[in-house]
Amino acid sequence: MSALTPPTDMPTPTTDKITQAAMETIYLCKFRVSMDGEWLCLRELDDISLTPDPEPTPEDPNYLMANERMNLMNMAKLSIKGLIESALNLGRTLDSDYAPLQQFFVVMEHCLKHGLKAKKTFLGQNKSFWGPLELVEKLVPEAGEITASVKDLPGLKTPMGRGRAWLRLALMQKKLSEYMKALINKKELLSEFYEPNALMMEEEGAIIAGLLVGLNVIDANFCMKGEDLDSQVGVIDFSMYLKDGNSTKGSEGDGQITAILDQKNYVEELNRHLNATVNNLQAKVDALEKSNTKLTEELAVANNRIITLQEEMERVKEESSYILESNRKVNKQDKTADGQALSEARKHLKEETQLRLDVEKELEMQISMRQEMELAMKMLEKDVCEKQDALVSLRQQLDDLRALKHELSFKLQSSDLGVKQKSELNSRLEEKTNQMATTIKQLEQSEKDLVKQAKTLNCAASKLIPKHH
Repeated sequence: MSALTPPTDMPTPTTDKITQAAMETIYLCKFRVSMDGEWLCLRELDDISLTPDPEPTPEDPNYLMANERMNLMNMAKLSIKGLIESALNLGRTLDSDYAPLQQFFVVMEHCLKHGLKAKKTFLGQNKSFWGPLELVEKLVPEAGEITASVKDLPGLKTPMGRGRAWLRLALMQKKLSEYMKALINKKELLSEFYEPNALMMEEEGAIIAGLLVGLNVIDANFCMKGEDLDSQVGVIDFSMYLKDGNSTKGSEGDGQITAILDQKNYVEELNRHLNATVNNLQAKVDALEKSNTKLTEELAVANNRIITLQEEMERVKEESSYILESNRKVNKQDKTADGQALSEARKHLKEETQLRLDVEKELEMQISMRQEMELAMKMLEKDVCEKQDALVSLRQQLDDLRALKHELSFKLQSSDLGVKQKSELNSRLEEKTNQMATTIKQLEQSEKDLVKQAKTLNCAASKLIPKHH
């Protein structure tokens, strides 16, 4: 899990940017993900540091990137371990509706997108991990079959959708770990797509590739034709990895209270960030609606302009035909008497013809602009629908986290009562300890008196022995 990207105030009506913003909202800027056995734990970054000397600051980009890599690696460990255990317990072939498998692919998407360089396109900047995955077929010839199958799928229209399909086919082939290792070993090729401190360029990428070997024990089967991989919103469901005190044996005492407090703080922090994400997406949807209204108005103006140009072209045609007819009549009446008027008429005809050509060119330009505007409106409508679906999903997760927060609050109150009872027991033990210490002192004093008496008796015995002799 990486640092939370601050919400921007200038929304851009493009699918890739808004989807990217929705995906990046899962990261927390003030916490670090760690593992306590098989559960998700968090520590505040103010209490830990990546390197002891010099001490990094939270604003340092290298510090943030290193924290993001560690968080993503720990999330990958939890996801892979949970997927293997649940699949083995299930005892059957997994499909695309299996929740742990869906979360695994979401985590892998974030790992592959970490530190990815943005490429400029017609609609703005775009980040997609499909480019690096295409390189695998050059390194491992067996991967060429997967790449060809992905390109032949009719329902995939975006690089993001093709990358998701590639991951699923590689898992079905049970060679995802092999392909990832081959890709990570060629950092000179990855440098074209990733920043130097990205996860795929560092040691954490190799660790995740090694962990993927364990997925070879599970069987998966996906139907790509009916699945919409282009418009999925990749949000990690952290509730799957939070520790449940009713189903596991927790430690007693202060350790248990600390774990509950950490989870409570994490839920509250995630709740705040999800609220900020919902507000940000709502603002972007409003901006898209305004932009859609503006484009509709511009389209109406362009339509009016086209109609005006068509009317003007008709008028020019009528004038041209009238002039041609007049010239014909003049030629019939007197071909030689009015040669100068005929030349002027011809000159005027040429000017009108040129004007007609200019009007036709402008009409064609307006028609092409109208078609582009209609295409842009369709894309914006699709973006609005996708963002509304994302809002519904995020609000559902927000409700789930609120319920989990109430449950943890109740557990905290129960733990406080246990702490009070233990405090009273500690005070009684301290009183008994003090009494025993007093008794020990009295025994020590008695021992000293006995030693003195033994010395006195020894002296008296030594005096009596010589007298006896």
